[in-house]
Amino acid sequence: MVRIVGVIGSYPTAVEHLAGLSTPTCDLWVKRDDQTHPGYGGNKVRKLEHLVAEAQRRGARRIVTIGAAGSHHVLATTLHAGRAGLGVAAILMHQPWSAHAAANLRAGLALGLEAHPASGMADLLRVLARIRREGDWVVPPGGSNIVGTCGYVDGARELAAQIRAGACPEPEVIVVALGSGGTAAGLLAGVVAEGLATRVLAVRIVGKALAGGARTTALAIAAARRSGLDAGSIAIARRLEVDGSWLGRGYGWPTQSGDEATARAGEAGLALDPTYTAKTFAAALALVERGAARRVLYWHTLSSAPLEPLLAGAPSEAELPPELARLFVREAPRLPPPPQML
Repeated sequence: MVRIVGVIGSYPTAVEHLAGLSTPTCDLWVKRDDQTHPGYGGNKVRKLEHLVAEAQRRGARRIVTIGAAGSHHVLATTLHAGRAGLGVAAILMHQPWSAHAAANLRAGLALGLEAHPASGMADLLRVLARIRREGDWVVPPGGSNIVGTCGYVDGARELAAQIRAGACPEPEVIVVALGSGGTAAGLLAGVVAEGLATRVLAVRIVGKALAGGARTTALAIAAARRSGLDAGSIAIARRLEVDGSWLGRGYGWPTQSGDEATARAGEAGLALDPTYTAKTFAAALALVERGAARRVLYWHTLSSAPLEPLLAGAPSEAELPPELARLFVREAPRLPPPPQML
């Protein structure tokens, strides 16, 4: 297929057969959205194609967004929107510490991110009211408004073109992380509009109150309409399955199954993170091993670009402002004890 250079990223991203992780009854494939951009890729790039264009159309001077302290979305927005001449401010929330998350924050600060800590949801609204100014456009966590979600309508249509071109077979199931919901929703709208029979298995990596089937379905329907596609709401709802069984202790906390999936992915040349991709890949491997489908496509959303170039001039972790350093939680929440048998 012809490689297309977008305003930010390059497409199509490759689809690859993971033969070593397949079984005689189920083939595992991967969509390499880790390679959307050589400087910093991942799933946020497709969303930012639309978000940056919309910000410019609105005449915005700054994007204000929201994320966890080590948010990939915040870092990607700081880099790519910044290169388009837009300022970026982010309201940052608590998350479990990891070297990867801390490095994301440090890289964002080096790129000019205006970081504002918030202690919780109520405080978030207070901080937003304080920092918001004329010329700002507020973008929700993960870039998952209707505009950003259209980036993954594009992604699904790209996959459909690759299937028609013989680059890969049509998957029975696409497995993707479900956080803010835009990636899963865009894929859902796109596969239905393209006439694929594929189901979308969205692996929840946040609490149930923050991500669920109803919101993802509604976002998919709205993105399909914005994209001018024929994708009925009933068909969209029937193609989505949300799986929250891989979450463990909560957002950002590693799990044993995620660690095992990370090791197996490494053998296939894929790097995972404990927050999103490890839990999602664990779910994909379980589908393969159970023989629950004949063809499974794991949609890889974590940037594989080295982070070191973005850390040039960044503060060390010890040099982070105390109000930002305190956003990283180092003690896992306790799970409730199992019920006692009488």
